[in-house]
Amino acid sequence: MEKVAGWYPAWHVALLYWTWLFLFTFGFTGAEITCRSCHSQVKPQQQHPQQGLLMHLRTDRGEKEQRKFPGEKGGERGQGAGMEAEDAGLQEPLAPSLAEQKSSGWKTRRLRREPDKVAGESRHRAAAAPAEEHPRLGHASPAAGGRPGPGRRGRSPRGTAGREPGDGAARSGAEELRLGSTTFALAGDSAHNQAMVHWSGHNSSVILILTKLYDYNLGSITESSLWRSTDYGTTYEKLNDKVGLKTILSYLYVCPTNKRKIMLLTDPEVESSLLISSDEGATYQKYRLNFYIHSLLFHPKQEDWILAYSQDQKLFSSVEFGRRWLLLHEGVTPNRFYWSMMGSGRDPDLVHLEAKTVDGHAQYVTCKMQNCSEATRSKPFPGYIDHNSLIVQDDYVFVQLTSGGRPHYYVSYRRNAFAQMKLPKYTLPKDMHVISTDENQVFAAVQEWNQNDTYNLYISDTRGVYFTLALENVKSSQGLEGNVMIDLYEVAGIKGMFLVNKKIDNQVKTFITYNKGRDWSLLRAPDTDLRGNPVHCLLPYCSLHLHLKVSENPYTSGNIASRDTAPSIIVASGNIGTELSDNDISMFVSSDAGNTWRQIFEEEHSVLYLDQGGVLVAMKHTSLPIRHLWLSFDEGTSWSKYSFTSIPLFVDGVLGEPGEETLIMTVFGHFSHRSDWQLVKVDYKSIFDRRCAEEDYRPWQLHSQGQACIMGAKRIYRKRKSEKKCMQGKYAGAMTSEPCVCTEADFDCDYGYERHSNGQCLPAFWYNPSSLSKDCSLGQSYLNSTGYRKVVSNNCTDGVREQYTAKPQQCPGKAPQGLRIITSDGKLTAEQGHNVTFLVQLEEGDLQRSLIQVDFGDGIAVSYANLSSTEDGIKHIYQNVGIFRVTVLVENSLGSDHAVLYLHVTCPLEHVHLSLPFVTTKNKEVNATAVLWPSLVGTLTYIWWFGNNTEPLITLEGSITVTFSVEGMNSITVQVSAGNTILQDTKTIAVYEQFQSLRLLFSPNLDDYNPDIPEWRRDISRVVKRALVEATGISSKRVLVAVLPGLPTSAELFILPYQDATGEKKRTAADLEQISETLIQKLNQNLVHFDLKPGVRILVHAAHLTAAPLVDLTPSHSGSAMLMLLSVVFVGLAVFVIYKFKRKIPGLNIYAQMQNEKDQEMVSPVSQRESIPNVPQSELMSPEQLVGEKLEVQPIEQPQATVQNPRKGNATKVVWTEDFQKACGSPRGFKPRPGAEVFPQLLSPRAQKKSLPM
Repeated sequence: MEKVAGWYPAWHVALLYWTWLFLFTFGFTGAEITCRSCHSQVKPQQQHPQQGLLMHLRTDRGEKEQRKFPGEKGGERGQGAGMEAEDAGLQEPLAPSLAEQKSSGWKTRRLRREPDKVAGESRHRAAAAPAEEHPRLGHASPAAGGRPGPGRRGRSPRGTAGREPGDGAARSGAEELRLGSTTFALAGDSAHNQAMVHWSGHNSSVILILTKLYDYNLGSITESSLWRSTDYGTTYEKLNDKVGLKTILSYLYVCPTNKRKIMLLTDPEVESSLLISSDEGATYQKYRLNFYIHSLLFHPKQEDWILAYSQDQKLFSSVEFGRRWLLLHEGVTPNRFYWSMMGSGRDPDLVHLEAKTVDGHAQYVTCKMQNCSEATRSKPFPGYIDHNSLIVQDDYVFVQLTSGGRPHYYVSYRRNAFAQMKLPKYTLPKDMHVISTDENQVFAAVQEWNQNDTYNLYISDTRGVYFTLALENVKSSQGLEGNVMIDLYEVAGIKGMFLVNKKIDNQVKTFITYNKGRDWSLLRAPDTDLRGNPVHCLLPYCSLHLHLKVSENPYTSGNIASRDTAPSIIVASGNIGTELSDNDISMFVSSDAGNTWRQIFEEEHSVLYLDQGGVLVAMKHTSLPIRHLWLSFDEGTSWSKYSFTSIPLFVDGVLGEPGEETLIMTVFGHFSHRSDWQLVKVDYKSIFDRRCAEEDYRPWQLHSQGQACIMGAKRIYRKRKSEKKCMQGKYAGAMTSEPCVCTEADFDCDYGYERHSNGQCLPAFWYNPSSLSKDCSLGQSYLNSTGYRKVVSNNCTDGVREQYTAKPQQCPGKAPQGLRIITSDGKLTAEQGHNVTFLVQLEEGDLQRSLIQVDFGDGIAVSYANLSSTEDGIKHIYQNVGIFRVTVLVENSLGSDHAVLYLHVTCPLEHVHLSLPFVTTKNKEVNATAVLWPSLVGTLTYIWWFGNNTEPLITLEGSITVTFSVEGMNSITVQVSAGNTILQDTKTIAVYEQFQSLRLLFSPNLDDYNPDIPEWRRDISRVVKRALVEATGISSKRVLVAVLPGLPTSAELFILPYQDATGEKKRTAADLEQISETLIQKLNQNLVHFDLKPGVRILVHAAHLTAAPLVDLTPSHSGSAMLMLLSVVFVGLAVFVIYKFKRKIPGLNIYAQMQNEKDQEMVSPVSQRESIPNVPQSELMSPEQLVGEKLEVQPIEQPQATVQNPRKGNATKVVWTEDFQKACGSPRGFKPRPGAEVFPQLLSPRAQKKSLPM
């Protein structure tokens, strides 16, 4: 079994966690080893049990450094796949007991117990994610089975440092006794700071030790040594030459079903290889790998079957013990792959895994280990699941799915269809941990909506669907790695026995149950203390309270222990008083399964079991070197002091021989701060003079405060007589087991029922007992609950069993009630052209004899004569978008019920274009319209943002009007929300009091090179502007050029007001006219041109010029106002004359964005070549129309916009012509107000019809 060691300087250890690592009760196959006496200090780190302990080290100066171990930077190797699985070793019970791993509010925790109690798939997990990763959903649990529970925290040593461990303990004998021991030094490895140990056990004398030097500065392993002993640890041989002198090893693995098969993994920084041995590590063969192993998972029965998880989230399988590998699946979630192992043993080669889809969702997938192609994969859970939520444990599969902000939990029992787990209606869980799935029942801890540091315990029926409350307000705490630790411990060897710390009025008290949570009671304190003085402690005001935690490192010993092979003995640390305290902690032992307790030490000790609990071994928690330990042969009543070494040893860890008899242990440590690793082999056989005979035993009956019937049976065990000092050998279990007559105490409340003060189970206020018959059809029968259900695994017979057992009852005929119609995914949206599955649910009624009618709201309706046709849902495809009213009617001879659902059918929104003028005049209403492609999408929401305004305008219409009262550049952004899709477009509009525009034409040969795309138009606009500036010498800030879409190619030239260095503008028409004349002169002289490509010259010439209105800025009538009026009259006359002579009137066009901005245009959603042609000037807005509008006069201030909702005020209607609709689709809600400026370049002549009032 693999373990890892770290180094501790003695002068720093007292400031850290006590890292006294007394690693497991005997029968363990391996343990963590840490060096107390070394210079580098170690801080325990939460670790996956399979992988060997990796820790954060401190420097010699005591500075705390967060160190990463191989693999934490991408090189960490498989976690303990090689840890042993047998005899309460490390692999089986510890594999599931990792600290909780978060997953959308749901975790799973696994009770830790002796191996013979571990069953199902979870017990076979041999590897998982590295400690640094801590996936969301993992296996962590309260302790059980003689080993400390998962995620428990270590405790600092207490008491005087100079006292011997046994001081203050009851003990016999005055002279020192000595145990037989031998010492071996791992010479040359004094610098190595990590170690992994495997002890085969079971009639094998082989021990393997891998020591490593991890360089924290380099972040890699720089040295390694492999040691092998064939004489139970008396001597060791160094095997570096057999694996390669230059080979650096990182991990050691052992097959859980064949301990002779060993696997070594090389350091990935050097090479990626496996070394495989089939003779307990005597010889090795090397195999190259083309991927980097992150973790391994051995099959629980097939010794050569292995799953390997790579660092790039790929899962590989091997049927040849790692000699060849096959890629199974990519994108697998870390620590979310399992072998399929149930009681029936069917499909042993089936692999369960959680994989990521292309779009990033998580999905539950199963496939064969040698064939996991897309065609052979199965997806047992319909739809997606939450990330890191898949758990396969024993006969159960759990997944989580969050919807509506609440987590929902689903379970599959024996691989049948998933069902939603039913907690009491108003539990509303925030967090869940699956504690245990033993004995065909799920034990779960749930944190409800109103809890913060406590959890409630729930227990299920056999299928894991219906849960009832077992205990409220169980204390929880958070570990160093953020993992949740629940103070719950399952006592090994006695089914249904738990210890728990419950919070009552801010006090934590320890309770015990013998019937799996049916009844709870406080622990009775000892009658006397260690010195024989009476203890005055009266229940319920005073009781014994126990610490149910262990170290954050699952390999270290904790402060509570029990064993399957010693079912009556429990050893724990705690205190006597009104509540659990961290002060005045003593050690206590119970030899009658928790009924009575005795104090054995005044300070914390690690207590291990020898010879099936016939001998207890105690070593004090201390950072000082020791040479003594204590033994008890009478279940802790008296203790004898023994020396195990002649020289005091800084003890780093203890490892017991695996197997039934457990009579040899190895103590790992150092004699000094810089000495080599010292391995002290202690053989306890010398303290026994013979094996026990039948007359050396006495019968002992398990009871609970005098009650002999526990879990419906009377069980009698045999114990060795306390005065007999003989070796027990193999454990035989209970001598006799006799079922009891059933009483009310053997039954718990059924789902939906609550126990009242009189002991009766009555329906909860939210529960309708008749609802269980809702799936019944007339003529059939169902089980009608009496409000009670027998505790699972209870073996009682007769008595009140018939009275409390659910009775078969004929299904009553009922009228339909509580009808609901929902979609299979719970959403009220669907996509056009895709299947929509409707589910019809009925709380009460004879479904098999009911007529179901569904109207989909799109002119299609269906009818069903019975429910069987709708069990998989009613499917329908909507061909159009919109909001559809779906109605369902269910009726039978006794009545009817109906339900309605409003379904929003949409199609994906692909493009949004904001239609906005380029330039406008101040105080002029401007229409902004969001044009969509496709035009018919469904229900939409428009969010409008103006400039730097942080508060948007939200409308259901795609068109609004805006008024700008201040000159300058203003931006408008529109976001369109369609379902889960949000698209946006931003445009900028220039606001001036006056400007002129000039239509530009080009040489006809330009059309041959015009692809009519926005990028091309932007580039040509920039080239034309540069040519104009070069030809005229006019400042580039005075002109804007925008090439218009369509053919023939044309452009709009905007002449803007002049702005001098002081920032003041010349607001006279003469200034603009002067620039216009200059431009027209140069254009007419063909002086404006550019080269499109070598040999292709393009001439630019003018088409016409238009003056924008000039507005007086003064609020009162003045001479300038009169001039303005005369100008208006003059312009009107000029237009009349021009019209009479049929001259074309230049249109006033508007421009919205300057250099380096997005082209302001409408992109045709049909085809780029179907863009709208150039607009004849006769169709454009005349200056009379422009100046005829009433303009408001305001002083200049900061840019601001006035927005009008088109749903209010005087609306107008635009008649969209055929050719516009063909080119652009029907723009949604394009309703310009009267006089609002429009973008005429985007419209065909027929599209520019006059606006009419609505």
